[in-house]
Amino acid sequence: MIRVGIGILSGAAAVYVLFLGGAYALMRQPPENFAAAIARVPGPLMFGLPFEKLWSIAREGDLQPGEMAPDFELERHDHTGRVRLSSYRGDKPVVLVFGSYT
Repeated sequence: MIRVGIGILSGAAAVYVLFLGGAYALMRQPPENFAAAIARVPGPLMFGLPFEKLWSIAREGDLQPGEMAPDFELERHDHTGRVRLSSYRGDKPVVLVFGSYT
């Protein structure tokens, strides 16, 4: 009886670890791939994840304080064109703010 309980518990732990590994691999994908995939995952499954910690580990970069930010390009907030970070190098400081204001 105890062996069966331990077997079930071990199996459940293995499934959970595989689920965490899959979620981690998904979080390492580019944002558009992650968003498309995560939209298909049932919401209750996400409650079993230590999401914030896993996300922090998966999206952690190797940039150190004082290093130059990698170049990137984004659409302007008013959709009138695009802006590239490197176009501001040596010109003026740039502050990047990420978040939702809705």
